[in-house]
Amino acid sequence: MDWKIKKNTKGLKGEIEVPPDKSISHRSVILGALANAKCHVSNFLFSDDCIRTLEAFRAMGIRIDQEGANITVFGKGLRGLKSPLDALCLGNSGTSMRVLSGVLAGQNFGTILIGDDSLNKRPMDRVIEPLSKMGAVIKPMEGGSHAPLKIEGKNSPLMPINYKMPMASAQVKTCVLIAGLYAQGLTSVTEPFQSRDHTERLLEYFSADIKRKGLTTEIRGLNELISKDFKIPADISSAAFFIIGCVLIEGSRIIFRNVGLNPTRVGIINVLKRMGADIEIINYESALEPVGDLNVSHSRLRGTTIEKHEIPLLIDEIPILSLAAVCATGQTVIKGINELKVKETDRVKSIVSNFKRMGIIVEEQEENLIIKGSYKTLKSDEFDSFGDHRIAMTMAIASLLSDGECVIKNTKCVDTSYPGFWEQLQQLQ
Repeated sequence: MDWKIKKNTKGLKGEIEVPPDKSISHRSVILGALANAKCHVSNFLFSDDCIRTLEAFRAMGIRIDQEGANITVFGKGLRGLKSPLDALCLGNSGTSMRVLSGVLAGQNFGTILIGDDSLNKRPMDRVIEPLSKMGAVIKPMEGGSHAPLKIEGKNSPLMPINYKMPMASAQVKTCVLIAGLYAQGLTSVTEPFQSRDHTERLLEYFSADIKRKGLTTEIRGLNELISKDFKIPADISSAAFFIIGCVLIEGSRIIFRNVGLNPTRVGIINVLKRMGADIEIINYESALEPVGDLNVSHSRLRGTTIEKHEIPLLIDEIPILSLAAVCATGQTVIKGINELKVKETDRVKSIVSNFKRMGIIVEEQEENLIIKGSYKTLKSDEFDSFGDHRIAMTMAIASLLSDGECVIKNTKCVDTSYPGFWEQLQQLQ
């Protein structure tokens, strides 16, 4: 499926609520299934990736009911899962693959995890290493460090470890913490930089024996999780595309409703405000996951430097933030970009390739992406999503700033995180 998009001359206007948070939707199923009773989750994201997680737990004997945009997960406790009849097929979902590895490492049955061609190329040594130190037997079936993964059953508890992560990754952190639920003793995870903390918040909410101090999180295993109901806010990573489209296109003003404003997710807002964006937070509510509305208007931006320690807090927003840098006055430097190379695609290569087709000067220098700004109009052309949802949506917004009609190829991948993106784009124009 391809998109044809013309230059926008009138601005983006309206009031929208973007889809529910993808990261929290994954974790709601996982922790709900491991808790002691049913929990009702409001506003679940039924995207391709989250459905993979949901179906994996159904295959392991967990009842999950759906009513509209809500689900009810009938938890069976840490030892309530059953051996699936077949391998668990996780499609393109890296979160499902890495986090489920932590769950399955502590089970008394064996499992095979497989992904699509893209997921099977993504590095899994980052979860294999800590899980192996905990006594799990987890092996790539085709050698190397990639899926398919075979995880053998274990009849005794895992061993607790003190794990210092070589990179800041919420997926890896979550994998180890959940494996720690199956360890006899205290497991700790220390990050080099702060990453998203949705898992820690949900574990605390479900009464896990968990403590946080600085960049270290400790969890004591073999304790029951207590089910509780909660609501998932709108995903700020999805909102980022229209936030930046609104900031860049003259005459634009959008109100975003019920956006998740977790402090470990608002890096995109902090950077944009630093660049001069007119973004106002209204109706803020402090809860399990802080939430509020955003009032965004067209603004003049200036270039900035994004430091390496900021990357984990806006890792998914770097592609669309790069577009903001293109239109900002001066130069923007994005440091510590290596993690972008092991996403659904090599996002650095994808950004550079597509931007150059638009006539943009962009360079990769070691671990830095350097973008020359001050562009008023971008060249129209045909662009490749490279099978990556965030690249497809970034180029859709970029097309609104072009000098003609653009074509975005292979956009079906957008369903992994933002079903309905195309419809909301039309709604705002």
